[in-house]
Amino acid sequence: MGWIEKKLKYLLVAPALTIVTALAAFPLLQSLIGSLFVWRLNRAPGPTKFIGLAHYERALTDPLFWNSAMVTGLFTLSSVILTTALSLSFAMALSVPGRSTRLMRVLLILPFAMSPALIGMSFRYMFNADFGVVPALLGLVWEPLGHVDWLADPAAALVVVILCDAWGWFPFMTMMIMGGLRTVPREAQEAARVDGATPWQVFRDVTLPCLKPVLLVAMVLKTIFCLKMFDQVFLLTNGGPSHATQTLSHYIYTQSMRFYDLGYGSALSWLLVLPMAALVFFYTRQILLQSSARQRDAR
Repeated sequence: MGWIEKKLKYLLVAPALTIVTALAAFPLLQSLIGSLFVWRLNRAPGPTKFIGLAHYERALTDPLFWNSAMVTGLFTLSSVILTTALSLSFAMALSVPGRSTRLMRVLLILPFAMSPALIGMSFRYMFNADFGVVPALLGLVWEPLGHVDWLADPAAALVVVILCDAWGWFPFMTMMIMGGLRTVPREAQEAARVDGATPWQVFRDVTLPCLKPVLLVAMVLKTIFCLKMFDQVFLLTNGGPSHATQTLSHYIYTQSMRFYDLGYGSALSWLLVLPMAALVFFYTRQILLQSSARQRDAR
């Protein structure tokens, strides 16, 4: 009976874990096999000729692949930093009790409740050069800004994609950080204030270190979703202009679904899986280290 009680949690989780593993392992294995073959969907329904690592060699000499990798890296870095800064600021502001903050907490969920496709279409119309509300408002502030075609300029289009992604994600990260703020010991903050610390010093030396685990989880999740982000790019700019906003996910879609080169698309998918797997490993390692540290402190 004792053995069953010890192993019961694993037995209960085993069926769901088996199904999830099978559903994840099959497409990964299928794409790995497909990446080693010539597989043109407009010529044959399945892989035809074994070519080994030729698709991966092609990717390393493909300028569009390197462009999409660079765009993905720049987009991910900018979006994670912007979203984290916005979320931390809003979480600190909304942690102050009051009627207005309660209303803001309710409104905060709306952007995250919208589908990514709807957010992408909304930003596409909002930044339209002819009838968009954003160029009209910017034109009131400074007249030349009203004539900028945001979605036709390479640099401006990438900025719009970053803003679109940050707007959709910052509510979720804000709620995560607000939950983390509730775990910050009030006694430590009050002690710091009594010792003469300024609000900035209290935040820097007390609040922020306590929020580190929550921020780490939020930033790792945000990074993973940024690396595979497709919806907003497809609906906002479709990778343009001149591939300036073509992320790696969009390039994989282009090669696989437009040019029907599933073999090359599968190889590109694995080149995207590798950094995501590294992030998951880093995240898991940090969680285990923090768990071990808490267990040592408890002893």
